[in-house]
Amino acid sequence: MRSRTRERKYATVIDKTTITTELAQVTDHWTPRIIGQVNDQYVKVAKLLGEFVWHAHENEDELFWVVSGRLRIQLEGRDEVVLDPGEFFVVPRGVRHNPIADEEVEIVLIETVTTAHTGDVVVERTVPIERQLRS
Repeated sequence: MRSRTRERKYATVIDKTTITTELAQVTDHWTPRIIGQVNDQYVKVAKLLGEFVWHAHENEDELFWVVSGRLRIQLEGRDEVVLDPGEFFVVPRGVRHNPIADEEVEIVLIETVTTAHTGDVVVERTVPIERQLRS
C-alpha cells in the first residue's frame, strides 16, 4: 500500500505547549492566533473584549471553549448562550451569531481550516489567516 502525505499549508506545533503560554502571546482583542492543526482543523486562541459582529459560517461549525471570563453568544433564532470557564459551545454551520465579552475573555477556538474569521461579512476587525498564524 502506498502511503500518501498531504502537505499542510501552514506549520504546526511540534513542541509541547500550554494554552496559558499561547494566550500570553495574544496582544490584540478579536485577533485569533493559530497554535496548532489537527487534520483539517485549526486550534486557535484569542482574547475577546466587547461586542464582535453578527456573522455566519455557511459551511463550517465553530467551537468556542472558554478558558477564562464569561462569553455570551447571541444566536439568530434562539436564546443566547452564556459560557463560563471550562465550558464550550459549537455554533452550527449557517447559524448567524455574535460573540460578546462584557469583560476580557480568553478562549480556544477549533475551526476548519477553511473558516473565514468573520464568515459571510468583511469588516475592519476581519483578520486574514496569514495574521492568525503562530509566529
